[in-house]
Amino acid sequence: MLQSRETADVAIIGGGVIGLVVARALALRGVRDVLLIERTGLGTEASSAAAGMLAPQAEANRAHEFFFLTCQSRDMYPAFAAALLDETGIDIELENEGTLYLSFTEHDAEELEKRYEWQTKAGLPIEKLSAEAVRQLEPAINEDVRLALKFPLDTQVENRRLINALVAANERLGVRMETGTAVTALKIERGRVTGIETSRGFIAADAVVIAGGAWSSLLGAGDKALPQLRIKPVRGQMLCFQPNLPLTRHVIYSPRGYIVPRRDGRLLAGSTTEHAGFEKQVTAAGVQSMLAAALEISHRIASLPLTDAWAGLRPRAADTLPVLGPCAEIAGVYYATGHYRNGILLAPITGELLAGAIVDKTFPTALEIFSPDRFGLVAVG
Repeated sequence: MLQSRETADVAIIGGGVIGLVVARALALRGVRDVLLIERTGLGTEASSAAAGMLAPQAEANRAHEFFFLTCQSRDMYPAFAAALLDETGIDIELENEGTLYLSFTEHDAEELEKRYEWQTKAGLPIEKLSAEAVRQLEPAINEDVRLALKFPLDTQVENRRLINALVAANERLGVRMETGTAVTALKIERGRVTGIETSRGFIAADAVVIAGGAWSSLLGAGDKALPQLRIKPVRGQMLCFQPNLPLTRHVIYSPRGYIVPRRDGRLLAGSTTEHAGFEKQVTAAGVQSMLAAALEISHRIASLPLTDAWAGLRPRAADTLPVLGPCAEIAGVYYATGHYRNGILLAPITGELLAGAIVDKTFPTALEIFSPDRFGLVAVG
């Protein structure tokens, strides 16, 4: 329940990984009264539905500012994981095996050659493996693989353990976290935010961080103008298998899907990209497409028991890029949303960027490039 003191130095709207990591970063910088408000449960939406891959090189077709941001955040993970372990005793299972990307067709191989060429020229760590070499690394891979790339720095984390660690860290730091509470509107006076209207009453706040994921664009501000982010939900479905023995050691991609081994023996397979509104169910078509992609990587998956399946809603901004930093038109309003398929990957750097902007008043280039001000304003009633 909300406490009797209905005020906060900073109110964070959204209790997924992004909201949690921003809250922790603020508390570590000495903000004494941080309040995080979540409409359902902590980390129960896109954050828990993710596969936890930290693979910017595997997924990039060229070098650009977003690519550099994702690489920078990936490289923060070892220190980030160590800090969370020290703070909470929870191991978020950051792996160091690297990621493999396989080609099965001539077109696949051509695309991998292009990726190898530009990343090699850029001085990025990357290896090209023959079919024989990659099957020596992972014998379960199908024999019709043509060639593969290995990205030694691309890795994975157990995202649900990450959620648990961030919740525990915030509890230790004294962050107030309220669940089952909807934020209905921002209150704006004379061009500055003064608080938030919630399903349990008004809360005054000096600063507000909008980290509501796929629900961020539904937030109103009376007749005041907010950035026209047009963040929409994009459904992603996942499958979970339970091998008797570990099938692979690496995260393994193909152009059509991926498989992710977990330390507890589970094997995840995904994913879909569907514009289905806020419908979060698993579908037969989704299962069929993910299974086909997984079997292309390894036929052995056909004999594994399918133990679970789920879906999540990724928050996609109009230009597919994250929305980070202050709103120029409304003092005290900050955004940390629109991470789309990269919420887990971008968590460490998002926390640092937002806390730096709010507490230290530092605004690096990334906050200019991914600013909410790149969108027009729209009055939301």
